[in-house]
Amino acid sequence: MPKFKSYWLVKTEPDCFSIQDLAASPRKTTCWDGVRNYLARNYMRAMQLGDEVLFYHSNADPLAIVGVTAVVRQAYPDPTAWDSTNDHHDAKASPDNPIWDMVDLRLEEIFPAPLPLDRLREEPRLAKMELLRRGSRLSVQPVTEAEFQTIEEMAHAEKAAPAAKKQSTASNRKKPRAPAVKKKPTHTNLKR
Repeated sequence: MPKFKSYWLVKTEPDCFSIQDLAASPRKTTCWDGVRNYLARNYMRAMQLGDEVLFYHSNADPLAIVGVTAVVRQAYPDPTAWDSTNDHHDAKASPDNPIWDMVDLRLEEIFPAPLPLDRLREEPRLAKMELLRRGSRLSVQPVTEAEFQTIEEMAHAEKAAPAAKKQSTASNRKKPRAPAVKKKPTHTNLKR
């Protein structure tokens, strides 16, 4: 029987590792290490190849879903757990007793604009989403297929609305505007 795709959400602080850092990573892929919550770890263990994962910037302004990744390697031991020099070291973990796992994620899409938490809360179809539940702090969590599709729809609607507005104002414009100056990215590829 064919496996059905599952959907997930991972949280990261963009000053530690942002979606732009992922885009700059080799093959736009990273290991998702450092998870030290048993339920979040168990969710990672349930991830299968090809599952799609929403990428959420936490502790940011704005708090927002910023894109989509895909699982390209299923759960395997996280060596940062037994590395005493790592911030995520766990003295109970060892190569013989790894305790903690990680997965590899590959960037699929950066949304044209972040989908802020406040905007997500306004959408009735997301009312039961784990991310929006009071006190929900899990860094890895399941998302239903309907929630995932709603978020993708919202991300692409946000993209289409400004484009339609630009097109209508362009036809009413008498003289062309100077092109916008493109700013250099300020993100650096930090190791997680």
